[in-house]
Amino acid sequence: MAGHSKWANIKHRKGAQDARRSKLFTKLIKEVMIAAKTGDPEPVNNPRLRLAIQNAKGANVPKDNIEKAIRKGSGDDGQDYLEVTYEGYAPNGVAVFVECSTDNLNRTVASVRSIFSKNGGSLATHGSVDFLFERKGVFLIKTFQELNTEQLELAMIDANAEDITQQEAYLSITCALEDFGNVQKELDRLDIEVEEAGLRRIPITYIQLNDEDFEIAMKLIEKLEDDDDIQNVYHNLEPTEEQIERMD
Repeated sequence: MAGHSKWANIKHRKGAQDARRSKLFTKLIKEVMIAAKTGDPEPVNNPRLRLAIQNAKGANVPKDNIEKAIRKGSGDDGQDYLEVTYEGYAPNGVAVFVECSTDNLNRTVASVRSIFSKNGGSLATHGSVDFLFERKGVFLIKTFQELNTEQLELAMIDANAEDITQQEAYLSITCALEDFGNVQKELDRLDIEVEEAGLRRIPITYIQLNDEDFEIAMKLIEKLEDDDDIQNVYHNLEPTEEQIERMD
């Protein structure tokens, strides 16, 4: 299996240079709390919580912080979060899909609208850009010397994975939405530790911009990523290798 996972390329390279680690921890911990609040507090009975814990561990969130988030989310005084999405455009027609978890909807919508308007973008109605993305399962695995890639590929084929891509020190595995559980079970069976996994919105088509326009669009995207109420930001902007290097 071979291919080119643009999501892994952008996500990993961007994440590798992200100095705002505390913000990343906050978003991961919030997802643990929400998963514990909306489902069973026992990870074995709660797939979303298992995934949230896995991603938090993959980002080196301390174990005590994860356990505290589970207790807080499953307790009677656990905070209620509303999960909402917004769609819009960054400058030069870059499609942007935003996933939020918030305890104050008015604050969040005002913040999202402000970020778009102050950075040359525009909010759009629901459904305006959603059709430009496909929901896919994505798993990011750090390669190691003992990893039998041939065995892994065969197992992933059996689990209906669509693509396995080598990206520097990582393997990115992509699958259809309905096959996410199959791939996850196979990786568990092989005792392969996943650094990051989730259901992502993968662009169907991409936009490339010159350096100046790329930086303008990325400014809006990064402002969204910095917002505490925003969990995930998806876009169809494809950087060149040179632009990726400047992001590091």
